[in-house]
Amino acid sequence: MSRLIRWVLLVSAVVALGYFGWQRYYGPEAAAKAANGQKSAARVPAVPVTIAPVVKADFPVYLTGLGSVQGFNTVLVRTRVDGQIDKVAFKEGQMVNQGDLLVEIDPRPYQAALDQAKAKKEQDEANIANANLDLQRYTKLGEFATRQQLDTQRSTVAQLNAQIAADDAAIYNAQTQLDYTQVKSPIPGVAGLRQVDIGNIVNASTQSGIVTIAQVEPIAVIFTAPEEQLPYISEAQALQPLKVIALTTDGKKTLSEGSLSVINNQVDTTSGTIRLKAVFDNKNHALWPGQSVSTRLLVQTLKDATVVPDEAIQHSNDGLYAYSVNQANKAELRRIKVSQSIDGRSVVDSGLSPGEQVVTAGQFRVQPGSLVSTAVASSDPAQQAKVKPE
Repeated sequence: MSRLIRWVLLVSAVVALGYFGWQRYYGPEAAAKAANGQKSAARVPAVPVTIAPVVKADFPVYLTGLGSVQGFNTVLVRTRVDGQIDKVAFKEGQMVNQGDLLVEIDPRPYQAALDQAKAKKEQDEANIANANLDLQRYTKLGEFATRQQLDTQRSTVAQLNAQIAADDAAIYNAQTQLDYTQVKSPIPGVAGLRQVDIGNIVNASTQSGIVTIAQVEPIAVIFTAPEEQLPYISEAQALQPLKVIALTTDGKKTLSEGSLSVINNQVDTTSGTIRLKAVFDNKNHALWPGQSVSTRLLVQTLKDATVVPDEAIQHSNDGLYAYSVNQANKAELRRIKVSQSIDGRSVVDSGLSPGEQVVTAGQFRVQPGSLVSTAVASSDPAQQAKVKPE
């Protein structure tokens, strides 16, 4: 009897376990869970991305490089006479005009030489006056004066006239030497550091000079370009002056805009570059002699180019690509070709068309065909109105 009871209990347990297992996998609750799972799978969340429009615009093509600022004219001012410095009339770093007094040298020796030359002329003028009177007397005597006396007196007058001319030249030279005691600026510009002080003796033969004057209005920038770009630069320069932009070396701040003035007459064979010179008005003194700058030379402007933000361009082993967003807010992979890029914008030659929307942020989660939730990157309200976020 006990064995029978045990068998009955065992069979009941097996039946109960089977019933609960069926309910778990095939009952109404299991069916409901399966349906909910299918709905969840069908409702895959959209990938949040940022988009921007593909636009048609004029695109400037620049040649970028590095350059060095130079004074338009730079002069090391030297003395042309010897003497002691009595006065320094400029301050270091001061803007000076052409003809402004910089340094005054003791003028007394040169003033004395000038006075001596003038006195010598007065003496010779007195001599020639007397000689002219004698010539007039000999001429009036006529036959009572010998021809030799008359000729000798005429020669004396001529010699004294020549002496007067020599005296004039000596006076001019002495006056010039005296003028040189006032050292003046030969050009307008900025005075550098003073190399002599009051009381020092300066000599015309020394090479150190007194001060350097650098002209900064206008100012020049010397930079280089690859030699293969020379034909394009020459052709564009023949049509009109080419614009040159000078920026800080990190390229973040524009300092000044000028124009290309000189293409050097030969290519540097060691580096394969050509030296170029640009001139800037530099009214705000943003450029300074010796400063290093980044340069951009505008060689042409592409009309109605297809332009996208650089953030939209992705790299792969197969080349460049970008994700566009269609009307159904699904991502499409586009293989593209890019020809120019600057200032965060690139020209797309193929693969995209103006008016399309491209993904500029969030691409790492996007796959071809992915549903995306978009936010417009452009701050232009008109552009934002074109795309409705999810």
